[in-house]
Amino acid sequence: MRTVAFIVYPGFELLDVSGPVSVFNNANRALVVRDEPASYTIVLASGDGGLVPSSSGITVETRRLADVSDKPVDTVLVAGAEKEPLLEVMSDPAIRAALPQTTARARRFGSVCTGTFILAAAGLLEGHRVATHWDGCSSLAQAFPAVRVDADALYVEDGRLWTSAGVTTGIDMALAMVAADLGAAVAGDVAKRLVLYARRPGYQSQFSPLLQAQAKADSPFADLIGWIQANLTAPLDVPMLAARAGLSERSFHRKFVAATGETPARFVEAARLDAARMLLSRGLSLKEVAVQVGLFPATRLNDAFDQRFGLSPRLFRDMHAEP
Repeated sequence: MRTVAFIVYPGFELLDVSGPVSVFNNANRALVVRDEPASYTIVLASGDGGLVPSSSGITVETRRLADVSDKPVDTVLVAGAEKEPLLEVMSDPAIRAALPQTTARARRFGSVCTGTFILAAAGLLEGHRVATHWDGCSSLAQAFPAVRVDADALYVEDGRLWTSAGVTTGIDMALAMVAADLGAAVAGDVAKRLVLYARRPGYQSQFSPLLQAQAKADSPFADLIGWIQANLTAPLDVPMLAARAGLSERSFHRKFVAATGETPARFVEAARLDAARMLLSRGLSLKEVAVQVGLFPATRLNDAFDQRFGLSPRLFRDMHAEP
């Protein structure tokens, strides 16, 4: 059995724990269905043990972290929180004393969301590349300059250290851990059981082009953006998009930039390349990908992909496509 210990504290984000816990628990269920023994046992730990309230008001029962540190632990993950609870736990002497010992004994350790701040405060991230919630990236980089913050990744695996970005990305990271431990087939069963749209790889950005645009307050182009995502093979030039939006070309260009922060051409290219990465990770040929995302011929896909990501789509596929 692999013991997975989640470190929590008053005001922690419940989904940072419940999401990954559901992944590991469903991995056990998937194994039982295959007539194989369960693989994971879950432990919740806190500085003093006992009942710990989450930010949502739901309280969980925990064990004392010092007691957990004395026993073999496979994986240690620290939950995130908003600023005030984070500042309090970062100076908690019980956490600061036990955390280095606990992580040193574990096969792997890490954090979900802003839990990276707690690891950084304990001196466990120096020289490492990490992910954290997009809203905390600049603060983490400024407070801990020896830490390399990846502001784009959903999660980052750096040796024994695993860190994830905002909240639900802890689910993606836990799925990747299950895949590493038990194989892609079991992780796929878990994703299906949890009714996840897809297993998102760590290199995928915290914000897809669609989500970035929708995040802009009251975006007048939400419907158009959804249509773009569903029609990547169309010409998608300004005349076509302006006509669909019912605006003149000049007015459309100006309002689209104001709403999304991107020119229409730049947005369309980003949407196409985002889709290309997902298709390449499934092992599709360059020609198939180029056709499906509207960057045909393949030389056009190659040039755009290399300019944006700094590597060829073929190399990206070789690195990330599942066997």
